[in-house]
Amino acid sequence: MLHTPRGGAGSGTATAEGELVSIGQVLNLLREEFPEVTISKIRFLESEGLVEPQRTPSGYRKFSAVDVERLAQVLRMQRDHYLPLKVIREHLDALERGEQAPTAQMGQQRTSDEDLPAGFDLPLDQPAAGRISRATLLAAAQVDAEQLTEWESYGLITPSAEGDYDADAVQIAKLVVELGSSGIEPRHLRAMKASAEREAGLVDQVVAPLRRHRNPQTRTHAEARTKELAALTIKLHAALVQSALRVRLY
Repeated sequence: MLHTPRGGAGSGTATAEGELVSIGQVLNLLREEFPEVTISKIRFLESEGLVEPQRTPSGYRKFSAVDVERLAQVLRMQRDHYLPLKVIREHLDALERGEQAPTAQMGQQRTSDEDLPAGFDLPLDQPAAGRISRATLLAAAQVDAEQLTEWESYGLITPSAEGDYDADAVQIAKLVVELGSSGIEPRHLRAMKASAEREAGLVDQVVAPLRRHRNPQTRTHAEARTKELAALTIKLHAALVQSALRVRLY
């Protein structure tokens, strides 16, 4: 079994002691437990100082058994406890030095405004659970039935077969009203709706293997992974809009 000096079990990441492996081999070792991991993810974790593989004279990465297990530990802490990389790095580095690891708050998903470009807030509040009626939506968003019907015709808000709505339809309606007050009509927002659906489809594509995985714990974390990717998508969208407008969003 893989030696795990940092306190983690070597589940699905075993490689011979002293053997150095390529990044592609690392990917294969990790994917049994972490089907969503990619080579880009491994490179990113390296750039963040979570692992320091050796380099050949030609510049190719070579990972030791300890490197592979450290990557597995990082991925487990992200998956199981949703910890930021800085906290994970401090935790593992402290253990490596033989010190008592800093106490980390577990189980809190990080989808806060601090991850967005400076001055840009998350555009959507956390939606309430459940469904709401048409009358409730009209009252909460302070719009009339004619406006709502128009938005539905553009696909901005979509009722279910039973005629009710997701609770987040209230926030969407309020944002449509605000944009309308600046001269951006609902028909102009169809492109934004189509873009959002494409982004959601991309996230679903990434998360689908988690939902199908035979490990029940991995399936359980599919929703958390979806939330994490959604937050990153919002962050990227904000940065792209900021870049396109060539202004700082304050």
